Amino acid sequence: MDEETKYWVAFSVFPGIGPVRFKLLLNYFGSAKKAWEATPGELQEIKLGSRLTDEFVDFRNTFSVSEYINMLTREHVSVLTLRDERYPVLLKMISDAPFLLYIKGKKPHTPIRLDRMIGVVGTRKITPYGKEVTEKLVTGLVAYGFTVVSGLAYGVDAVAHWAAIGAGGTTVAVLGCGIDIMAPPCNARLYNEIAEGGGAIVSEMPLGLRPNKGLFPARNRIISGLSLGVLVTEGADDSGALITARNAAEQGREVFAVPGPITSLYSRGPARLLKNGAKLVESVEDILDELNIGYPGNPGYGGNLKKPQGDTKEEQKIIDLLADRQMHIDELVRQLELTIQVVGSTITVLEMRGVVKEYGDKVYGLV
Repeated sequence: MDEETKYWVAFSVFPGIGPVRFKLLLNYFGSAKKAWEATPGELQEIKLGSRLTDEFVDFRNTFSVSEYINMLTREHVSVLTLRDERYPVLLKMISDAPFLLYIKGKKPHTPIRLDRMIGVVGTRKITPYGKEVTEKLVTGLVAYGFTVVSGLAYGVDAVAHWAAIGAGGTTVAVLGCGIDIMAPPCNARLYNEIAEGGGAIVSEMPLGLRPNKGLFPARNRIISGLSLGVLVTEGADDSGALITARNAAEQGREVFAVPGPITSLYSRGPARLLKNGAKLVESVEDILDELNIGYPGNPGYGGNLKKPQGDTKEEQKIIDLLADRQMHIDELVRQLELTIQVVGSTITVLEMRGVVKEYGDKVYGLV
């Protein structure tokens, strides 16, 4: 871990600094290290506030960065900062993207598809109907190469994680607590299965932070932020899953909902989403259609077709990069080492030819 990253880690432990304030500090001081070492007077200049400044100075005087890094090593936890090229592109696009993610998981047997992630959430008080549809849809999503993202909670979350594992797929659990906390305890086996298998446990919270209700909205916006869309399979009309769905809509992601028996309390959440414009889902193909992902039987399916060919070397380079993933235009510019003008105009031509499609907020993929 380089010196600068250590200070990103240090700021992630202090409770008074979130994504917005950290960005302010970084822009003003130029680096996390300089911000960490700033005098109280300098911190006051950026209107951090006298109370928060005093709390921060007290914190850094007692906090040992090296000891905390050693704790991460003992827990087999790695970190990923917003400046890292491996940081998930979709998550980076949200306005309050975590400036640092804690990650626990062995090297996946098959790479996690960051370009094809979908959130699956719902009630903790899952019914037999909810369990059946969650397992069915998750199994189908895995078959089409999706990584399933959820929150490791009771009910729908746990069923979604287990269904993905059972189908031989990959799943990511986002926690609303420190990554070293197994919560709820009854999901300890699931936690270990994900961490030791091909998936990942993810959190923006520092080690040792216990779960509480106030942390879950922040956790939920990461679930939706990582995902192309969020699927709600079952939940009451006051379910926390609706917060995740609302986050998804605000982030420009798709919202999917499964209809259920009108006599069930836990069908009211999806019904409410459907009334507000969510995509009705009866099969996994409904999700694929909305995301414009081809499959056998769909006119857009390209499984037996050759990869499209570009008319210029620039077009071909873009096609090659997008062959098995979606990418933000900034990442295309970086990897192609071309100007934004050249990449933008080439993408426009490919869009007109029906080769490339924008999947939202300048993220592109093959049709």
